[in-house]
Amino acid sequence: MLDLKITGGQVIDGTGRPAFHADVGIAGGRVVEVGRISGPAGRTIDADGALVTPGFTDIHTHYDGQASWDRELTPSTWHGVTTVVMGNCGVGFAPVRPTDHDRLIALMEGVEDIPGTALAEGLTWEWEGFPSYLDALDRLEHTADMVCHVPHDALRVYVMGERAVAGAEATDDDIARMRALLSEALDAGAVGFSTGRSDTHRAATGEYTPASEASRRELVGIAGALAGRSHGVLQAVSDFDFLREVQRFDEEFELLDAMVDAGGGCPFSLSVLQRDHVPAQYLQILGRLQRMNDRGVPARAQVAPRAIGVMLGLEATFHPFMGFPSYKEIAGLPLAQRVVALREPARRQRILSERSTPVAGDGSPLPRLADELLGQLDMLAMRIFRLGDPLDYEPTPDTSLGAEALRRGIPSLQVLYDALLEDDGQALLYFPLLNYTGMDLEAVRTMLTHPLSLPGLSDGGAHVGTICDASFSTYLLTHWGRDRASGRLPLEQLVRLQARETARHLGLMDRGELTPGQRADVNIIDLQRLSLDRPQLHADLPAGGKRLLQRARGYRATLVAGQVILEDDELTGVYPGRVVRCGQTQQRPPGARPGGPAQSSSSAVQ
Repeated sequence: MLDLKITGGQVIDGTGRPAFHADVGIAGGRVVEVGRISGPAGRTIDADGALVTPGFTDIHTHYDGQASWDRELTPSTWHGVTTVVMGNCGVGFAPVRPTDHDRLIALMEGVEDIPGTALAEGLTWEWEGFPSYLDALDRLEHTADMVCHVPHDALRVYVMGERAVAGAEATDDDIARMRALLSEALDAGAVGFSTGRSDTHRAATGEYTPASEASRRELVGIAGALAGRSHGVLQAVSDFDFLREVQRFDEEFELLDAMVDAGGGCPFSLSVLQRDHVPAQYLQILGRLQRMNDRGVPARAQVAPRAIGVMLGLEATFHPFMGFPSYKEIAGLPLAQRVVALREPARRQRILSERSTPVAGDGSPLPRLADELLGQLDMLAMRIFRLGDPLDYEPTPDTSLGAEALRRGIPSLQVLYDALLEDDGQALLYFPLLNYTGMDLEAVRTMLTHPLSLPGLSDGGAHVGTICDASFSTYLLTHWGRDRASGRLPLEQLVRLQARETARHLGLMDRGELTPGQRADVNIIDLQRLSLDRPQLHADLPAGGKRLLQRARGYRATLVAGQVILEDDELTGVYPGRVVRCGQTQQRPPGARPGGPAQSSSSAVQ
């Protein structure tokens, strides 16, 4: 008898073939039958009028710390995600010496905007090496599966200690030690190695990240640990020094090429975004990735399905008046008291007559870009929006606050000021910072439809007071598959990209399709009802830390390994998720502890 049967749904199986009506039979955590099923089952879920899809693999999250104390991995698991990939961009928490806990917290706080106080209180630090980190995650049952990169910054700090500052040369012994530790982690089941080469990434102290200026020799030496293996990927982020106004595009790609070659031509992915000052550079990047593929390297572009949009608000990490002297006087007050003070006519007039003082620089994790933005608020108001009702992530220029100011004949700062005070100071404004040069998502469409692109960059678990993009998987279906006035994309293509293609890039061959033998990671989605709630700040992190959360409506159910983790948009309190031990043919069953009984599984590359 089947454990569970899903009946009457429209199946989009992840392979890319057209949707079809069928039942899905599940037993032992796997799909065993797709078609007309008449036999009995322990439970039957009626999917009439709904889509039935594979679960989604989010290849770019930062739950590295949160996963050590939080079982639910929200908000990603509210959005159909059944596998999360952590350790991206070179930041994470293993390997680590006890003396470096605070340093890695400062890195994650600065690079990924996760409150250091929350990390300090929440992290369990039950590990030192990477294998013991994987074991520690496995000891806590989770809603979804977890796949882990080895982060370059943590690796460098572990080996080089105080010498692991940006720009410091690693010795041959340092590089050999990092390569050996990466090999050890890959043996234990790590999926690969990630490195961050971005000037916008700073520690909470304002320092560049340790690996941001790593040499070609270092990257080549470390990547050698992947050569000759049956599994392992490389992941990188680079902005090609755009903050320093030094374009080193070719030089940077030659370095990345050398790193990938040293890894034996293993799969590689690179974050791809559109930046205003070089609006066509993303096309160059896609062209270079194509050249990698032409010489046999499976290189992919991680792309976002909408603008990378910063949420501005009085309780958020960033807002337009944070650097104004008369605002700084009250910045430490509770929100209600701040709102009262900001509504005082004298203070309002004083703030609106001022200009921002620096908020970036030494001792601040904010990049220089923050001061540049605060210095041109009048112009930027043309690109700041209310989110609207329903939510609009592709707003037109005439709906901006700057356009409103022009219509009303008042200064744009005045409109920004008043908009922040709406909803008793809890209002959030939308500032599409990247991927929005043309004031629409046409560049994003070009990225999404490129044959080398994978949906990614949700940063689930990160940028908790600035960005709320863990909803990307839902947005792909609603905006690009259903709602956009022009240029919509086939649902079959969108499901294949974020289910099968993401999993296969990582070497996960057991998920991403609804075909017999695959893991029963499944979504049942009411597409007509599928929608996103407005992002809201919640104080649910350790030490009272706040984060932006965004719920979805329309997920009838989500299954992980055949168990229902979410029903009618609410988590069920079932935790079948585990650490995926990549490259290993022996996998622990859901809930088993490290060192316990193992069962055969095909989830690793054979």
